[in-house]
Amino acid sequence: MRIGAHVRTDSDPIGYGERLGADVVQLFVVDPQSWDKPAPHPATEQILASPIDVVVHSSYQINVASTNNRLRMPSRNAVAQQARAAADLGAFGLVVHGGHVRSDAEMEAGFVNWRKLFERQQDKGGFAVPILIENTAGGNHAMARYFDNIARLWEAVGEYGAGFCLDTCHAWAGGEDLAGVVERIRAITGRIDLVHLNSSRDTFDSGADRHANFADGTIDPDLLTEVCRTADAPVVLETPAEGLADDLAYLREHLG
Repeated sequence: MRIGAHVRTDSDPIGYGERLGADVVQLFVVDPQSWDKPAPHPATEQILASPIDVVVHSSYQINVASTNNRLRMPSRNAVAQQARAAADLGAFGLVVHGGHVRSDAEMEAGFVNWRKLFERQQDKGGFAVPILIENTAGGNHAMARYFDNIARLWEAVGEYGAGFCLDTCHAWAGGEDLAGVVERIRAITGRIDLVHLNSSRDTFDSGADRHANFADGTIDPDLLTEVCRTADAPVVLETPAEGLADDLAYLREHLG
C-alpha cells in the first residue's frame, strides 16, 4: 500500500515527500487558480529518478462539463496540456474534478460534454496519462457528487478508460455514506485508481468542501482507515499541513 500526501512545496516535491516518509506525492503543474500553460518543472530529473510515485492534480477552475463555451473549451485544452506535463514527470495520472452545470436541464449535456472530452482527444492519440475523475462535495447540478450521477457519467466515459479518484471528505460532505463506499463505487466504475483520504470540517451532507485532520474532523477515523485498507489503490492525504504528519502516523499505526 502506497501512502503519501499532496505537497505544499511544489518547487521541491520529492524533498517534502521524503521528509514525510511518503510513498506517493501529489502536486500541481500550474498555479491551481490560473489558466497558465505548464512550464517544465525545475525538479523534473529528481522527480523522475525518485522511487516516490507522483500524481498530478489539475487546476481548480477546469470544468469540462460546462455548457458555456468560454469555460468548456479552455478546460479541454488545460486537461490535455496538464496531462502532457504530468507525463513529463512520470506521473501515473491527472486528477480532474467532475465539474457541474447550471441546472437540472443541463445535466445530460454535462455528461455528453465529458464524453466529448475523451472522444476528441482519442482522435489526437489519447491523453498522455490516465484522467482520474474525482467525486466532488457540493452543488445540486454536479456531475460527480451523488453516486447515481457518477453512474450516468461512467455510462458516458467508462469505455474510454477513465480512472476514478475517491475523495472521502467529498463523499461524506456530498451525502454519501462511507460505510461500504469502496464496494459501492467499484460497482459503478469498476475501479478506484486513487484515494484522497481526508476528514471533513463539516457535517454529513453539508455540501462543503473543507478538509480536516483526522483528529479534528467529523468523520470517524476508523472509517477512513477502512477505506484505505480496502481500496487497493494509492492513498494521498490532503489534510491541513499542521496535522498532516500525525495523520500519516495514525494511518501507518492502524494499518499495521
